[in-house]
Amino acid sequence: MKQISADLWQTETESPFEGLTVNAYLWTTPEGNVLFYNTNKPGELDRIAELGGVTHHYLSHRDEIAPSLSTIKERFGSRLHIHRDDAELVTQTSVDDAFDTRHTAFGGIEVIPAPGHTAGSAVYLATISGKQHLFTGDTLVLGGNGQWWAGYIEGHSNRETLLATLDFLATLTPDVIVSSAFMSDSGVTELGDRKWADCVEEARKGLLGG
Repeated sequence: MKQISADLWQTETESPFEGLTVNAYLWTTPEGNVLFYNTNKPGELDRIAELGGVTHHYLSHRDEIAPSLSTIKERFGSRLHIHRDDAELVTQTSVDDAFDTRHTAFGGIEVIPAPGHTAGSAVYLATISGKQHLFTGDTLVLGGNGQWWAGYIEGHSNRETLLATLDFLATLTPDVIVSSAFMSDSGVTELGDRKWADCVEEARKGLLGG
């Protein structure tokens, strides 16, 4: 586990296939911890246990579904959250919250359906260590060339739906972006002076350009 900020921890990096790397993130709070995305590293669960376990586990889309979901739930008694349109693919364990609407949840997390990369993609907005963190899953990631990329995969994603999602995400005002997969040095990006709407527009132009 790597500490990103006072209340946010990053799991060990995994490479599901060449050129792509992923992390999960643990948000520690006095009321209970939140795990965003998923980890398949057994050793990381021991460190998570030392940090207080997992109360709520939020997945951003179906590609994070793995046997480790059952291990995490059984070990920590966590509640599993995933969009309804991807929830049916979870066979390893039970889903506690198959949502399909935007709402505010545990710890003030804003749960936002964001279809396009998959039908059941979702993003999460949370105030962590005083900054607005947007967990974008694979919907928006920073490419290795420093440009923002929309998560469109031919035969897997819906281009028009993803474009509509990007239009909405551009209206948000996060300080930090935390993607699941990434092609740059890190899945955590502090925006600084750069406007998030400009980042989204960059990804949108790339998507329209094929």
